[in-house]
Amino acid sequence: MENFEKTTANARVSTRCSFSSDNEEFVGFKEDIEQIIQKLTGGTKERDVISIVGMAGLGKTTLARKVYNNRSTADHFDVRAFCTISQTYSIRKLLAEILKQVTGEKRDIKEDEDVADLLRRALFCKRYLIILDDIWNYEAWEELQLSFPSMERGSRIMVTTRVQEVATQISDPYFLRFLDEEESWELLQKKVFKHESCPSELNEAGFEVARNCKGLPLVIVLNAVIIGQKERKVSVWQEFAKDLSSLGLEEQSMKAVQSSYDNLEDHLKHCLLYIGYFPEDYSIPASDLLKLWIAEELVQNIDTENLEKSSKDCLTDLVNRSLLMVSKRRSNGDIKYFMVHDLVREFCSSKLKEEEFKQRIVPYNSSQPSYPKDPRLCMYIHDKLVNQLELHGYSIDEIQMVGSEEKVSLEFIAHPRFYSSRCMDLFSLLVNLKLIRVLHLLDINMESAWEFQSSPASLLENLTHLKYLAIFVKKFDFKWVSHMNDLQTLRVLSHQRIKTSPDFWKMKKLRHVDISEFSFIWEDSTLEESSQTVLENLKTFGKCRVSVADMNRKFWWRFPNLEELRLSIVNFHGMPNYSLFPTPEIHNRLESLDISFPIGFSRSIGWFKSVFPTNLKVLSLAGISLTQEIVSSIAALQKLETLKLFFIHFTCNPQWDVTDQEFKALRYLKLELADMNQWESAETSFPVLEKLFIKDCEQLEEIPSSFADIESLRLIKVINCSKSVRDSAQSIRQYVEDMQGYERLQVHIPKNY
Repeated sequence: MENFEKTTANARVSTRCSFSSDNEEFVGFKEDIEQIIQKLTGGTKERDVISIVGMAGLGKTTLARKVYNNRSTADHFDVRAFCTISQTYSIRKLLAEILKQVTGEKRDIKEDEDVADLLRRALFCKRYLIILDDIWNYEAWEELQLSFPSMERGSRIMVTTRVQEVATQISDPYFLRFLDEEESWELLQKKVFKHESCPSELNEAGFEVARNCKGLPLVIVLNAVIIGQKERKVSVWQEFAKDLSSLGLEEQSMKAVQSSYDNLEDHLKHCLLYIGYFPEDYSIPASDLLKLWIAEELVQNIDTENLEKSSKDCLTDLVNRSLLMVSKRRSNGDIKYFMVHDLVREFCSSKLKEEEFKQRIVPYNSSQPSYPKDPRLCMYIHDKLVNQLELHGYSIDEIQMVGSEEKVSLEFIAHPRFYSSRCMDLFSLLVNLKLIRVLHLLDINMESAWEFQSSPASLLENLTHLKYLAIFVKKFDFKWVSHMNDLQTLRVLSHQRIKTSPDFWKMKKLRHVDISEFSFIWEDSTLEESSQTVLENLKTFGKCRVSVADMNRKFWWRFPNLEELRLSIVNFHGMPNYSLFPTPEIHNRLESLDISFPIGFSRSIGWFKSVFPTNLKVLSLAGISLTQEIVSSIAALQKLETLKLFFIHFTCNPQWDVTDQEFKALRYLKLELADMNQWESAETSFPVLEKLFIKDCEQLEEIPSSFADIESLRLIKVINCSKSVRDSAQSIRQYVEDMQGYERLQVHIPKNY
């Protein structure tokens, strides 16, 4: 699937400025970090370039992240950007991504816009830092650097590469060293024993294991996981060290990945190979992957309510084994994005090719010690298979890589995006592979793509076994999918608003619905038979547009087991004293709620009675007047960990007083475009708060000084606020540092704001 990977890599740029990989222990590069930071922040006023070179697994990206996120680095530069280049790339998309990070704007760049010129203008007269991670050829550097203005502002560009020749052509290279034996042993101990100390009898054998990893951090980390699962006996560890001693550096790397793979349970092997099929340096959304795993039946559970939990456990297991790297977490700590190290991905790719993309898969069941089903013979859809199908008129019987005895039972895994750039006739391909479970076509406009000789409806007509469908169409109709009795995930990107139809209620197995423009229109008069239909399996739903007139028990009882809901409220006029949720007990499984109201609602005479489901952990509100009643209702949520308030107004005066309120479990608070000038808060108002994010609150005078007394507070981030707010954040940080003697609290204030 080589071309597919190139196409997707061109479309995706990995931004790792917020990368925080919990499975990485950073050891041994303190002096390197100090030297590189000195090179970045000192020296000539001319634009300067620093190139760091080292082999795969040596820690170049980790080092670059540490330097990038260092406070002295961040404070020195006006703007910064961090992106990964990879072997396949699109200059335009790379420049567009850098532009977004530099400006903070998230808008898409139009095709007729000169993105290189836009970036030059954005960087002009600014002191900037650009980190280009994982460059493979000099041509990429030549094209990119033309957009970085060379002025006497002290700007810096930092490049990492594993190719010494490329580094030398760019600048005098900084050669990243290997860990010495003591550092290797320190890292191994941290990974194996966590916060414990190594038993004295294992010191010598453990040191030998670390020494034989030859100073490669990735190899040490992977081997630490393996040896940590072995019996803690000297003879066992000595034998492990002996096995490592005969291997060279390249062999060490692949051997470490192979050993990690061999030590996985079967279901985790399948899950890892599935992930390894993603393009290089692809930042993978965790929520998407979990749905794909479930759809492909790599993970299952007798108690179907726990399918998502079983999948999440598998992902966490792979992260804990250091085979995956967390690139971003949600405010509640859940994994949002993760990445696969190049070496791990290369191993997975070679493993799939070695087995001709075929796997015997036994669905994992966390509820049973024995497997409930016989293995399924599956083949990943890849370019070679597609080419052979095209060559033989899409006849499976003619495919050489499929044995005669396999043709009856062979199932196909369409991973992770079905489309192949080489497929000339996607319709014929899908018709002949109609047993597939996953179809992801969000990158193709189905009505305008030249591949389609038929309508989207006819394309989907024969796909009766789909469990996961993601499509991009101008106008969607539920009739196209109502025959898909097994459909679990439905994602639709559409330019026109989609209205509910009777066909929607036929899909009883739906678990996740995500439709860009979706309006609920009740048609019970024409659908008496299903007016009481309940979708018991639906867990996530949004973002749907709902009229206030429909916000009643009839609406809510249809989705009794929702866990995540995103709503856009419309047509609120003339509805006084109306409760969004009739009683807080209706959705006792709901943990995440996102509600946005139309412009003008917040200034209307409020009909919104604040009754929230009691088990909420995440609440996001946009466009409302924050009355005392609403604030009290939010504070009463005993499990609420994340609160986000956007476009907030206040009924009486622009003041938010929470001195008498206590948000007992709140760990993350975000205020954006809040129309207030004063904020009163007590030390006890947010007793366990960890992160405070304030953006575009231009009227706010200062952050309450009581935040300095919150022992759990670790981060304050301020964007586009008054100088007095910025000063108050720095004062709180300084007070904490003076009182405690160390930097417990970080304050992030981007210079361009």
